[in-house]
Amino acid sequence: MLSAASRQAGARQSTGREVSAVAHDDRRLRVLRAIVQDYVSTNDPVGSKALAARYDLGVSPATIRNDMAVLEEEGYIAQPHTSAGRVPTDKGYRFFVDRLSTVKPLSAAERRAIEKFLDGAVDLHHVRGRTVRLLAQLTRQVAVVQYPTLSRSAVRHLELVPLTPSRLLVVLITDTGRVEQRVVETSGEAEVDTVAELRSLLNSAFTGKKLAEASNKVGDVVESAPPHLRPLVAAVSATLLETLVEPSEDRLVIGGTANLARTAALDFPGTMRPLLEALEEQVVVLRLMAEVGPSTVTVHIGEENEHEALSGASVVTVGYGSGDQALGGLGVVGPTRMDYAGNMAAVRAVARYVGQLLAES
Repeated sequence: MLSAASRQAGARQSTGREVSAVAHDDRRLRVLRAIVQDYVSTNDPVGSKALAARYDLGVSPATIRNDMAVLEEEGYIAQPHTSAGRVPTDKGYRFFVDRLSTVKPLSAAERRAIEKFLDGAVDLHHVRGRTVRLLAQLTRQVAVVQYPTLSRSAVRHLELVPLTPSRLLVVLITDTGRVEQRVVETSGEAEVDTVAELRSLLNSAFTGKKLAEASNKVGDVVESAPPHLRPLVAAVSATLLETLVEPSEDRLVIGGTANLARTAALDFPGTMRPLLEALEEQVVVLRLMAEVGPSTVTVHIGEENEHEALSGASVVTVGYGSGDQALGGLGVVGPTRMDYAGNMAAVRAVARYVGQLLAES
């Protein structure tokens, strides 16, 4: 058996090895972070001498070379061709993103710019258009903004506008700012007072109800309506059902596709046509949007994307809305060689402000 002194010495040696391993891991993380940052900014494979010169890593180029060899062996970086420096792999980007201690805050000037730009929006359609342009400008990537999903929306107000004595315009306004309009033909002339009474009846029945819940109540409203209103309620009911039931497809607003062309030959050496087609079809990106939650930024990197068209790209998304409910998603799509910290900050900040606008509208 070992003596107490021997056991203590062995424990000290073991602890020393563990501390050394932790120190090495921490240093290699700094080396990997420096490689990612350098490659993102220069698009040139990174060598040990360049890292030693540009970053205060506190070790010699020889030690950096050893760390790079370990990082390459473990699959975090790769050598694109002989005698070249190293570039991050998808695994390296993922390790880097997962260990971002915090998403860097936007500057006061950037926050003011977001606020000023979005404050000029006059309705939900304008908000979406401005949001996608703003994200594309801030990140220099392709920006995507999902329309608020109707299944998560509630009725804020129903308006009835007489167009002619026998035609009504039905306007549904949701709490997400979405506006749907339909024209209803009535069997007879609708008096102004009758239209006002019907408006009051419908708003009493549907305001605050989720759209799916409201659609289920249409039949009850028809049956319980006062006799003199039933013909008008019956005429409006079919249009109400059509308006309240969610469309079969969500939609995206996309902007900044020209940003892909800036470095297409470098970041998409084969062709970026499949990526452009996926963006145009929208289905692939909408599936990613289905996973978003409020405030939590999600990053899919390269091969992590299930669809082959996105295997050379990264997608940064987050939900927007009020409270803990995401009404839709927004984000950016670009090459894996992107400024993850900056893009994550921009996406999160814009989503917060869009959520505030919807809550106040």
